[in-house]
Amino acid sequence: MRTAPRLLGVTTAVPANAVRQGEVRQFAAALFSETIGLDPRLLQIFENAQIDKRHLCMPLEWYAADHTFEEKNALYVEHALALSLAAAGEVLERAGLDPVQVDHLVFVSSTGFATPSMDARIINALRLRGDVRRTPVWGLGCAGGAVGVSRARDFALADPGAIVLMIALELCSLTFQRNDLTKRNLVAASLFADGAAAVLVAGTDARRVPGDGRMGLELLATQSTLWDDTLDVMGWTVDGDGLHVVFSSDIPTIVRDKARPALDAFLSAHQLTLADVDHMVLHPGGAKVLRAYGEALALDPGALDLATETLRDHGNMSSPSCLFVLDRHLATNRIAAGDLAVLAALGPGFSSEFVLMRGVSE
Repeated sequence: MRTAPRLLGVTTAVPANAVRQGEVRQFAAALFSETIGLDPRLLQIFENAQIDKRHLCMPLEWYAADHTFEEKNALYVEHALALSLAAAGEVLERAGLDPVQVDHLVFVSSTGFATPSMDARIINALRLRGDVRRTPVWGLGCAGGAVGVSRARDFALADPGAIVLMIALELCSLTFQRNDLTKRNLVAASLFADGAAAVLVAGTDARRVPGDGRMGLELLATQSTLWDDTLDVMGWTVDGDGLHVVFSSDIPTIVRDKARPALDAFLSAHQLTLADVDHMVLHPGGAKVLRAYGEALALDPGALDLATETLRDHGNMSSPSCLFVLDRHLATNRIAAGDLAVLAALGPGFSSEFVLMRGVSE
């Protein structure tokens, strides 16, 4: 494989409001009392999620009151900008880059709306160049972080001299529907949280940038897979109250049945097998999803520990979650020079996204 665009660094950011899973369980027990009364075992969802703590953009008591779609979306714009700036500012500072050196900004999100889009607001706040190219991407859900890395790589391939900044941001908590007392909304309340991640990617001809002092990653190849007749597996429905979560209980089964063949086909196209991959960097969609990945890919014990830790400490933040896992891999020096790793996530469509990476020292 020829010299590839390089991932220079990853940073993450979360809101200040940290809540323990026990607090959310107590909150849900009161709010969903009628639904839970039909089956008290439903509260076990909170223990089964294997989450200790999550971060929300608003205090927990805020979610107990009714809020209009307009109010929630205004909060989305406010907090999305703050978290994006925190993550992006740090990744630029670690890499020793001035914001004016960014040539392309990719912004990925699925939990709110803004026109002018969030990338325009970020450009103004960070004081990026007026001619910076920008690409807002919406609707990719949990696959968004991996897709964002893929698109950043594409832009760096098209313009080898470019520095690409990619931000994945989700405020899942603002989509919570207080009056939706369905089981699926209860499951969402047990899992989802808020967070942002920023990634820097440099083309092969970009001026030499040292990165953030951790292992760099060559972005060797990517693959997107969309499975037929799976549109109802994951996504949103929209009404006057806002976004309502849609996800199927069949997702772990889909992971077991479809993830391995898709991954094998991707690796085979590059003369590789799963045995050649040193690290799987997986989106922690939930405890059941991680177990299904472990079974489908026949992973060794400990291979999913960083994904499990991310789920424990942050819950499922949708698109940035896989980048939180990647950040842990780099922070712990898990990926060594020459190691192959695959960043993987699943999302609405129903779809999968793979990014093949190789550790490279300075």
